[in-house]
Amino acid sequence: MAFDKMELREVEVWDGNHAAAQAMRQAQIDVVAAYPITPSTPIVEGYAKFLADGYIEGEFVMVESEHAAMSGCIGAAAAGGRVATATSSQGFALMVETLYQASGMRLPIVLNVVNRALASPLNVNGDHSDMYLGRDSGWIQFDAYSPQEAYDLNLIAFKVAEDHDIRLPAMVNQDGFLTSHTAQGLKPLSDDDAYAFVGEFKPMNDMLDFEHPVTHGVQTEEDWHFEHKARQHNDLMTKVLPKIKEVFVDFEKLSGRKYNLVEKYNMDDADVCVVCMGSSVETAREVASEMRENGIKAGVVGIRVLRPFPFFEIIEALKDVKAVAALDRSSPNGAAGTLFNEIAGALFNTDSKTLLSGYIYGLGGRDLTKKHLVDLFNELQANVDAGKVTTKLQQFIGVRGPKLAYL
Repeated sequence: MAFDKMELREVEVWDGNHAAAQAMRQAQIDVVAAYPITPSTPIVEGYAKFLADGYIEGEFVMVESEHAAMSGCIGAAAAGGRVATATSSQGFALMVETLYQASGMRLPIVLNVVNRALASPLNVNGDHSDMYLGRDSGWIQFDAYSPQEAYDLNLIAFKVAEDHDIRLPAMVNQDGFLTSHTAQGLKPLSDDDAYAFVGEFKPMNDMLDFEHPVTHGVQTEEDWHFEHKARQHNDLMTKVLPKIKEVFVDFEKLSGRKYNLVEKYNMDDADVCVVCMGSSVETAREVASEMRENGIKAGVVGIRVLRPFPFFEIIEALKDVKAVAALDRSSPNGAAGTLFNEIAGALFNTDSKTLLSGYIYGLGGRDLTKKHLVDLFNELQANVDAGKVTTKLQQFIGVRGPKLAYL
């Protein structure tokens, strides 16, 4: 390949956006079709800069909308290229129609979603509204808690998605601004090691293979549509999680960094715990350790893979916990939060006597403070002591005005 390699230090100081762009450079993306939107713009800008500076042998396609961006990615992936892009919030919402096209065609596109609130009201800061919007679109969904993880999970996403037994698109989520614009020290792989890990792209059913003509995006109606979607769902549920576990092991051997479908902290003897995602996991871990010094056996469970949802790993993580708080960073708009629902569904047919409550927090970038989490762990301990949920099943954390609680 006619491109330059970049000399990287053992420890680089990158924010989450730059980390994702560097991973895309090292994977040698063939095509990025993109339309800028805050706070994800630096990812595709970074790719374009690397391309202009001779570090990538690929194409950058500037389009007129996020719908067109994913449409361009779909065309490039169907033609047989390694493809990626990035978006946030309203841009993600505009992509939703095409997300189902990509997964239905089994195209291994990688999409960086820098999580941001959905309007209205207009807001450019981070919550998980866009992440949750795509949960049923047939994409694999990873969640990064830090810039290091945004970098690592991009490389992992390519390796999982492009495996010929999987062939499904993947999203890598990171919190807008809290991760995307926060610079931290991280340890990158060398260009050679990163590319060797991801592997050379091997097309499958590509439209430019004229010796083996294929059709993408066919119309099936009632005769075959059900079978197609059932197979796609079955593969997500039975093939993807084992493949992710396998790739996690390979990545640990290479980097020394270990990932799990569900990340557990202080959970061996925990009586109470919170389940959360994104940058909140690191804050919750710190508070849980402090609560233990005060006699409360607190733990944290972080969701690393949102789709396919790791039901059995959640059951195992929570089987001995007495009280659990599911933290959802998105407005449920008339329902219980997504994590609350998923956890409740996982535990329902088990012997678990866990007291489960739901909390909505951090909407539009509102800070989740240590004080909020201290109060939350104390509330969970009060539930344990009382033997029941002592408050409403769903509450809001940190909202101004009268305390809001439902259910």
